[in-house]
Amino acid sequence: MNLQTEKLSLRGAAGAIEAQRDAAAAGTRSRGVAVIAHPHPLFGGTMDNKVVQTLARAFIASGWTAVRFNFRGVGASEGVHDEGCGEADDMSAVIEQVAPDGVLAIAGFSFGAFVAMKTLNVLWEVRDIQRVALVGASVARVHPEPLPEAAHERTLVVHGEHDDTVPLAAVLDWARPQSLPITVVPGGGHFFHGQLPLLKQLVVRHLRVD
Repeated sequence: MNLQTEKLSLRGAAGAIEAQRDAAAAGTRSRGVAVIAHPHPLFGGTMDNKVVQTLARAFIASGWTAVRFNFRGVGASEGVHDEGCGEADDMSAVIEQVAPDGVLAIAGFSFGAFVAMKTLNVLWEVRDIQRVALVGASVARVHPEPLPEAAHERTLVVHGEHDDTVPLAAVLDWARPQSLPITVVPGGGHFFHGQLPLLKQLVVRHLRVD
């Protein structure tokens, strides 16, 4: 993503996992490590997706180290698509290697948000997860478990008003039983074309130190 981007080859259950790490903004001490998951591999999703990179830039600007990675079967990551189960294992494997302890943030876009939610539910009781960012979360064709109630105040859910991949109504149906607030971007589509600066601003605001 920039000249300081560090390319990583990590280990996963399906083989090598390709990843990239960007340090926190110059002159700042890292607040922790943010691990960010990309959209659906079978529809062209990679760690270089613009929304994923926007999430990474928001974390970097806010003093976090940002790690993006390719799910199994994407880029140089080995293995084949596993409908979210193996991908959650991939994300956990990345976290174990780039952030085995310390403060953690979890983020994802679209299918990556679905995987991030699965990972959050697994790790919530054993890790210090300070921030969660879910963008265009896939909740229509798949049905993620509710988020831990204690995670709500640390979670930002952003969705486009006119998302034609994951309808806003589906996200509201998922969030309503949890009383989980949703930030709706007026006129926004699934990929936030023309609105990525606004998306970054929303995430940066969420990441501000209390």
